[in-house]
Amino acid sequence: MFPDARRRRLPKLFLLVTALALPLTACGQDLGKSNFARTTVPAAAGTGQVSDGPITDPAVASNVLRTVKPCQFLTKDALGALGLGTVDEDPSPSSIAFDACRNKVKDPGGKEIRFEVEIGSTLLPRADKTTGQAGGLPLRVDKTDDTDCTLAAMTALNPDLALLVTVAYAGDPCRAGQTLVDAVVQKVHNSPEKYSTPAGTVLTADPCAMADTAVVASAVPSAKPAPSGLHSCDWQSNGGNPTVTVEFLPGLPPLAGDGYSKVDLGTGVTAYQKKGTSSTSQCEVEWQHRPWQGDDVELAQVDYRNTSAQPDTDDPCGKAVAVAKNVVTKLPKP
Repeated sequence: MFPDARRRRLPKLFLLVTALALPLTACGQDLGKSNFARTTVPAAAGTGQVSDGPITDPAVASNVLRTVKPCQFLTKDALGALGLGTVDEDPSPSSIAFDACRNKVKDPGGKEIRFEVEIGSTLLPRADKTTGQAGGLPLRVDKTDDTDCTLAAMTALNPDLALLVTVAYAGDPCRAGQTLVDAVVQKVHNSPEKYSTPAGTVLTADPCAMADTAVVASAVPSAKPAPSGLHSCDWQSNGGNPTVTVEFLPGLPPLAGDGYSKVDLGTGVTAYQKKGTSSTSQCEVEWQHRPWQGDDVELAQVDYRNTSAQPDTDDPCGKAVAVAKNVVTKLPKP
């Protein structure tokens, strides 16, 4: 299963640096959130010349991909059809993201192939790792070693977004990944399964449009937004510090305790704020927007962090709450 920051009540962004430092094969680690060493891998099937201009394919526009279900690419039937081996389990969706899922295959020799698919990832190989294409989309491939590989079918450039496949396999991980990424891109172009979109859902909301520049500028001078995923947006100045992140994700309803305290965002919305415990100025504010699935709800979150400031002089929660009060007024209405 995916690590569940919401259920442990630990701010996901506060743990990001630690998570990125873990190896791909670490037990329980989120494979789609890892960094990889930079090694060029020859392109396999589906290669060809790809333009380095803007990607205008309507099937992979961000507003279209936001509602695509990630686990459809990793079902027993979907993986079984790839001829890589046997699939014994159903896919495991992330409990802290709308757009990530994982599963595993046992190859004919008994070796395990661990796959993860993330839709709209921004943690990608560099542009110079483009090795060809997958279904007409530029393909970047990065191999860490003999067992780990990540493949990114680009859906947008500058800022970069991709359909990301990560693989852990003591065989040929990049070849297995190429097989899956080709199937993912093909399915995205051929009536992919989508989440339902009830009135008011944040699934369809552009996070970069859910805050006013003037309001964010009070926390981040000269702030400019850039997507950090399909459901996440970072506001930064030219120096990249401080940063405000607006994010939408699934999780259990927030509550007081474990460092979280109530804060009134107005219009009848109660949020929960938590100040960082390190010397870095950080604060997370999150609140329930509407029901999601089972016990989970749709969460909206605003994070402020400034690695150059001390929390006792920077007032990180004051800045995060000010932005959160603005975001509340712009969210889709349930």
